[in-house]
Amino acid sequence: MNQNTVPTLASLYVQTHESPIRSSVAPTFMQGFPAEPQRRVTWHNWMRPPFNQWGFRHLARLRPSIDVPAGAGTASPLQQAPRALDQLHFDSECGLSISVIDHLVASQTDAFLVMQGDTVLFERYFNGQQPHDRHVMFSVTKSLIGTLGEQLVSDGLLDPARYAADYVPELAGSAFGDATVRQLFDMAVGIAYSEVYEDPDSESSQYGYACGFQPAPAEYAQFESLYQFLPSLKKQGGHGGFFHYVTATTEALAWVMERASGQSCDQLLAKIWGPLGCERDGYFLADPWGRSVAGAGFNATLRDMARFGRLLANEGRHDGRQLLSAQTIARIAAGADPAVYATSPDFAEWTPGASYRSQWYVFNDHSQALMAGGIHGQYLFIDKPSGVVIVKQSSLKEAVSPFDGDSVRMLRAIAADLAR
Repeated sequence: MNQNTVPTLASLYVQTHESPIRSSVAPTFMQGFPAEPQRRVTWHNWMRPPFNQWGFRHLARLRPSIDVPAGAGTASPLQQAPRALDQLHFDSECGLSISVIDHLVASQTDAFLVMQGDTVLFERYFNGQQPHDRHVMFSVTKSLIGTLGEQLVSDGLLDPARYAADYVPELAGSAFGDATVRQLFDMAVGIAYSEVYEDPDSESSQYGYACGFQPAPAEYAQFESLYQFLPSLKKQGGHGGFFHYVTATTEALAWVMERASGQSCDQLLAKIWGPLGCERDGYFLADPWGRSVAGAGFNATLRDMARFGRLLANEGRHDGRQLLSAQTIARIAAGADPAVYATSPDFAEWTPGASYRSQWYVFNDHSQALMAGGIHGQYLFIDKPSGVVIVKQSSLKEAVSPFDGDSVRMLRAIAADLAR
């Protein structure tokens, strides 16, 4: 974290602790026929506060979506053994000792769950969210895609040493064409791309327009689909030996996976989601050509995201079935070179001790802990040795927030406490 944000972070915690927001009733949106303008959530405002609190858990009412069926059977049972984890403290980046509940409230958490094995130890909902609500997970989606891609490698359908253009000729001449599949997996593609969400001219904003997250201003309405957008991106330098986080790289990986398997990403995930015993269908945002948005578009309930995390903690097994191969999990959990990851200062400060492998953050200093993270405060954390799985769904005002570093500290502190 930039040191200039430390005093700001401390003051934000103090303000939250003393604020009536801790006990206030969440504002109501989309009530009435139609809702009043100040309470109306639309495609234009769903990502902006305060509308994002409603928009993040009702995206399918605003945009086209693609279901990932939960299966016909009953949901897999989760045992309950509540623990007062909200009172656990951790050391904040700003030097304060912060309780879990203070951080959850300050970081605008909508839902939070801690599970160990099959037992839920802590589950809490905020801001009007209910257990059946499906919340957008943003870039946590990348880690689901990375897992599915590694399973295609295990199945012999995808060769990580081949070039992206071998599978998708349309990518020839783009930033991705002569990158290997492994370089796509690990965000090691040399590409001219700015991941600045607030700049309407950045490539990440163009991505948002192409996938349908936001309506494109007239001057930027040049791509009808991600299938058109991805070949337009230009190479910058060589590939490999570095970490460059680019959401479009995940989309290129997903396109390669589609061609290699002959199936869409929602179909690949359905093979797992159905047998996993989920409570509700998950769903992907659909781009304007009906393609699953693989870099940031998956939505699911809190408990179902925990069930997916538990699958990885259990080496790919659920209810006596091997839904993911042990080799798939092992390749992800092995991580990569932390020195390469450390060359990206913003990420290294957010997740010290980590590396990036197969679209997952892997804590090499913490015995195979895996983390998926998304903007506005979405997390899936898996501590494999202890079997702890944690899910955080949030509606932070900013895509990237002063609270992000502390969210990671809190997740690791909870896992360490339960591993004793």
